[in-house]
Amino acid sequence: MEAQVTQPGSTAKSLLTAKGSNRRAVKDKLTQYGVTLGGTMVFVALLLIFFYLLYVVKPIFDGADVAPVMSADIQDKTVPTLMVGSDEQNELLYRVATDGKVSFYSASTGHLVNESDIKLPAGVSIVSSVAAMPSEQRFAFGLSNGQVIIAGVNFSVTYPNDKRLITPNLRFPLGEAPLQVNDSGLPLNQLSFVYASDKMSFAYRDTSGRWHVTRHEGEENMMTEEVEWEATSEVIKDAPLQVDQQLMTPNQRQLLLRSAGRLYVYDIREVGDISLDQVIQLERTKAKVTDVSLLAGASSLLVSYDDGLILQYFQVNGENGRQYQEIREFKNKDGVKRIASEFYRKSFATVSDSGELNLLYTTSQRKLFSKTFDLKQPGVMGFSPRSNAIVVEAGDKLHLFSVENSHPEVSWSAMWEKVWYEGYPEPKYVWQSTSGSDDFEAKLSLMPLAFGTLKAALYAMLFATPLAIAGAIYTAYFMSPKVRSIVKPTIEIMEALPTVILGFLAGLWLAPLIEDHLPGIIMLILMLPIGILLTAFAWHNLPAVWKQRLPEVYQELMLLPVIIFIGWFAFYISPTIEVVFFGGDTRLFITNELGITFDQRNALVVGIAMGFAVIPTIFSIAEDAVFSVPRHLSNGSLALGATNWQTLTRVVLLTASPGIFSAVMMGLGRAVGETMIVLMATGNTAIMEWSVFEGMRTLAANIAVEMPESAIGSSHYRVLFLAAFVLFIFTFLFNTIAEVVRQRLRERYSSL
Repeated sequence: MEAQVTQPGSTAKSLLTAKGSNRRAVKDKLTQYGVTLGGTMVFVALLLIFFYLLYVVKPIFDGADVAPVMSADIQDKTVPTLMVGSDEQNELLYRVATDGKVSFYSASTGHLVNESDIKLPAGVSIVSSVAAMPSEQRFAFGLSNGQVIIAGVNFSVTYPNDKRLITPNLRFPLGEAPLQVNDSGLPLNQLSFVYASDKMSFAYRDTSGRWHVTRHEGEENMMTEEVEWEATSEVIKDAPLQVDQQLMTPNQRQLLLRSAGRLYVYDIREVGDISLDQVIQLERTKAKVTDVSLLAGASSLLVSYDDGLILQYFQVNGENGRQYQEIREFKNKDGVKRIASEFYRKSFATVSDSGELNLLYTTSQRKLFSKTFDLKQPGVMGFSPRSNAIVVEAGDKLHLFSVENSHPEVSWSAMWEKVWYEGYPEPKYVWQSTSGSDDFEAKLSLMPLAFGTLKAALYAMLFATPLAIAGAIYTAYFMSPKVRSIVKPTIEIMEALPTVILGFLAGLWLAPLIEDHLPGIIMLILMLPIGILLTAFAWHNLPAVWKQRLPEVYQELMLLPVIIFIGWFAFYISPTIEVVFFGGDTRLFITNELGITFDQRNALVVGIAMGFAVIPTIFSIAEDAVFSVPRHLSNGSLALGATNWQTLTRVVLLTASPGIFSAVMMGLGRAVGETMIVLMATGNTAIMEWSVFEGMRTLAANIAVEMPESAIGSSHYRVLFLAAFVLFIFTFLFNTIAEVVRQRLRERYSSL
C-alpha cells in the first residue's frame, strides 16, 4: 500500500477553513439568539402595556363597598331627628333634632363631645323644621310667631402643637336673631326654604290651611355695607288642602307639593305671579309613595315607593315647555323607608324597614351595593361631605358606615350606549369630562371618540390611498429609473416631516384657505383626474414624430404644467362660482340653505393634512412590493403578447397584492393613532356626524388634551387609560387582519 502524503499548504488551508466555519457558526448562533431575544422582548413589552392598561382600568368596573364602623347612642331619644351627617374627616358625627338641639359625637368613642341649642324668644315654640340640600348642611326652624331661624353645621379646623383639632359649632348666616317671615305673626307650618347670599325664599302653610310664598331680596347698602332685605309675599291659589311633603329647588324657581299620589309643581320665579306648571301622577297600583327627594344638583326628583320601586324624574323640553318626565327606574327587594343623596354626585342610598342598605347611581343605572345590616327602625340618614361615609339613624343610635365608591358614574352602558343626561331632550352619546360647576356630572361616553377616530382615518385614507397606490404603481412599473431615483427618496423623506408641522399648517393656513376657496377646492378635486386623463388621451393620439422629440426619461414631467394650470384655474374661477351659484358666500349657503353645519376646522381639512402624513407610508411599502415582483414574470407575460397594462393588472398587481394590502393597513394604523394633526386641525368637538364639513375628536387627541388635566386615580383618569386601551385594541386588530389577509394573498398568488 502506498502512503498518502499531505501537503503542508493544504493542511493550513483546511485549518483556516474550519476556523472560519466555526466563526460563522458562532455568529449565526449569536444572531439567532439576539433576534429571538429581541422578538421576545417586544412581545413581553406589548404584554406589559396590555396588562398595565387593564390594571389601571379595572377599578372603574368594581362595585362599591359599605362596612359598619361604629355606633353612638342618641342622648334625647324622644325627639325626632331632622338631619344627620359628619365632618369631612369622618371624626365627628352630628344630629339635629326637631326641637333645635344639635348634638356632636366622636366617631372614635361614640361619646357626646358637644351640644348646642337654638335660642328661641320667650314664649315662642318651634312648629316646623326643614333641612336644606345635603351639600349646604343647613336647616331652618319655623316658629309659632311667624319667624324663622336659619342655622348650619360648621367644623373649624385648627392645628395646635401640629395636631389637627376639629371644633364643631353652629353658623347663623342671618345672625342668631329670628327673621320675621309672616307679618301677621301666624305660625309657619310645614316650612320649606332656600337661602342664598342675596335672595331667600320661604314656603309655609298658615293655620287656615293656605300656602304662602315669601321672598326676601337683599341689596348691599353702599354706605354701611350691610345687606338690606326687602320682602314680598303671595298666597298660592288652589293649593292642595292636604300636603304630605314640600320641597323647594335651590334656584328658588319651583315649589313642589306632594299630596297623596300627586306632585304639584309651581313656578315661583316671580312671587307676584305664581302659577301651577305641572301635576305629576305618582300613583302606582298596590304601592304608596314613601318619599320624594332632590338629587344632587336639584335637577332630578327621586320618588320612592313602599314596594322598593324608585323612579327618577327630570325636566325635558316638550310642547308645553320644560316638564318633568319619568326617565329611569330602580328596583329594590324591600321597600324604601328613606333616601339620602350625595353632596355632588348622582349617587344615592336607600334603607328599608328590614335594614337593607342600597347604594345606587342614577345615570349609569347601576346598583353598586346591597346588603342588610342591623338597622332597626331606620330613620334619617346622610352622606359625609366626601361621600366616603354615611350616617344612619336607627334603633336610637347613630350608625357610621364607611363607603368605598370611587367610580359610580362609569359603566359599560354609560360608555358605549346612549344615556339620557339631565337637561338633554333625549338619550345621546356625550363626552364632557369637566365643567366649572360643582354639581356637574361627568359624561364619559367613548362612542364619540371612537367614531371620531374612525371618521378621521376614513377621510385620510380616502385621500391618501388612491394617490399613494397609484403613485407607487407608476413609479415602480412605468417610471424611468433616473426619475424614480429622485421621486422615491423625495416622497419617503416626507415621512420624516413632523406631524406637528402638518397640523400647524392645516389649522392656520389650510383651514382658512379651504373656507375662503371651497368652490375652487371642489373644482380642483374634480378637474385634476379629468385633466390628467385628457392629457394622457391627447398624448396617446399625438403623431409618433412628435412623441419622439421628447425623451422618454422625462415624459412623466409633462404632467407638471397641467397640474399647475388646473390648480391655478380652479382658485382663479372660485370667486366667480361662489358669486354665481352660492350668493357670494359658500359657507352661509351651506349653513342656511342646506342646513349643514360648517366648521372651519373640519374633516376635509383633517383628511387632506393627515393624508399627506399617510401617503409616504403607503407609497413606500406599496412601491417596494410592486418593484420586487420578479422580472421574469412580467417579461414572460410580455413575451406571450400581453400589453403593459394587461401585464400590470393580471400579473404584477396580483403578485404584489400582499405587500399593497399591508401598505394600506399600515397607513390605516398610522391614521388611527395620529394625534397632533387631528388635535390642531379640528375643533376637537366630540360629535357623531359623518359630514365632511364638521369636526371630530379622536381617542388619541382626547388623551393628549385631557391627560395632563386629569386627577390621578379619578374616574376621568382611568377612562382616559381605557381610551388608550381601546386604541391599542384598534391597532392590534388592524395589524392582525392585515397579517392574516397578507398571508392568504401570498399563498394564493405564490404560484405565479
